[in-house]
Amino acid sequence: MTLQGKALLISGASRGIGLAIALRAARDGANVAIMAKTAEPNPKLPGTIHSAAAEIEAAGGRALPIQCDIRFEEQVQEAVARTVATFGGIDVLVNNASAISLTPTLETDMKRYDLMHGINTRGTFVCSKAAIPHLAKAANPHILNLAPPLDMDAKWFAGHVAYTMAKFGMSMCTLGMSRELASQGIAVNSLWPLTAIDTAAVRNVLGGDAMAKLSRTPEIVADAAHAILVRPSREVTGQFLIDEEVLREAGVTDFSRYQDPSATALVGDFFVPDAVFDRSPTTVIRMDDPRAHGR
Repeated sequence: MTLQGKALLISGASRGIGLAIALRAARDGANVAIMAKTAEPNPKLPGTIHSAAAEIEAAGGRALPIQCDIRFEEQVQEAVARTVATFGGIDVLVNNASAISLTPTLETDMKRYDLMHGINTRGTFVCSKAAIPHLAKAANPHILNLAPPLDMDAKWFAGHVAYTMAKFGMSMCTLGMSRELASQGIAVNSLWPLTAIDTAAVRNVLGGDAMAKLSRTPEIVADAAHAILVRPSREVTGQFLIDEEVLREAGVTDFSRYQDPSATALVGDFFVPDAVFDRSPTTVIRMDDPRAHGR
């Protein structure tokens, strides 16, 4: 049950959930290649590929920082080649990079539309395509997409059609590639949080410190990702997994360490089907409830 010596390639790993997954793997002694655009400090966003690499190595792993914009195929191919040259192969690909804009149709300019689709859907596809030949040589290969369950309820589209299309495009990669790659033993799964997660996106887009207090920390997603990635790849594929459910199955019962100790409530994330909320012991405010937005 370890990722020791495994080579992970993670997109969007300079901060947030991607970095948390990298650090969890690093504590096992994994080799982690970080793909992200941020190489120089940004006053509005914490973390760069270099600061992330330093954290990974401090946690016990080996790090390879790679400045890469996954919208460009040649940059992705170069990132994959550097990872293989440095670590000898790729055991795990985590498609975490994502862009968000919760705007209705008339307020979504096409530049923003193209950005979301270029990073979310196309980025997931091109990173997977480039990594698959190397994953096929690994002993326990996994692709993990940070993408939601395919819940075709209109409430998840209305108000932000472009964003939902881009995120569900990632989910469709899971659905199709899991069947396509099954004969090669490459697991392809999606992981999504039950609750909102305290990331820069949540703070900047959904409500700052107030929303962050109602969210769990990225470490819950990282721990769930670890539990998936150490499983035999032929035993778990084509699944749309929820972080809390993964950890409960692994025996976790206390989730208090993943939230602000002063928090009295948690907000459920976008795209979580009602059935998942209904079977969870955790009480959450649904994202479509006005209370989730301070109203």
